[in-house]
Amino acid sequence: MTQGRRDRKTGRTPARGLQFGPANYAAFALGLASIVLGYVLLDGGSVTAAPLLLVLGYAVFLPAGLILGWRRLG
Repeated sequence: MTQGRRDRKTGRTPARGLQFGPANYAAFALGLASIVLGYVLLDGGSVTAAPLLLVLGYAVFLPAGLILGWRRLG
């Protein structure tokens, strides 16, 4: 059975998976706020600001929340 790479200092195998930091949570919060505000403005009849905020929320901030601080494991 093969074992993964071990850390030289501790001798333990590093944890795998998503490890979110403060930058990730900030991007998620900005995305959520942008999406909520976009839908509120859309309900109010905005035809320019609402779609812009929705696109920013869904296509920029949420993916940035997943990508920021990402490190290649292994």
